[in-house]
Amino acid sequence: MSLDPTIAARLKRNEAGLVAAIAQDATTGAVLMQAWMNDEALHLTLTTGQATYWSRSRDELWVKGATSGHTQAVREVRLDCDGDTILLQVDQSGGACHTGDDTCFDAGLLPLDLPAGVTK
Repeated sequence: MSLDPTIAARLKRNEAGLVAAIAQDATTGAVLMQAWMNDEALHLTLTTGQATYWSRSRDELWVKGATSGHTQAVREVRLDCDGDTILLQVDQSGGACHTGDDTCFDAGLLPLDLPAGVTK
């Protein structure tokens, strides 16, 4: 089976045929990680309910948690207005980051250097 053609037609892929995917905790709203999907990964995600991505480093599909046990059960999948980013709302089991951390976005807050008069 393959990705529904009406969904496939809405995607804007990069030169490698991939679309950015953001995983967000469905309960807390925390942004967990960013990964990549090809059409097959999106199809598998939509039909199995388990977050499936394309590993650029391994050049293969990977189901989140297949080796670590830190799975992502998908509650909802959204496509942004441009068709170039997918948002997965997931129930995360264990750490989402490959480092084992809860989120990949805790590596450090970057300082804002705002001009005078502009507030956070």
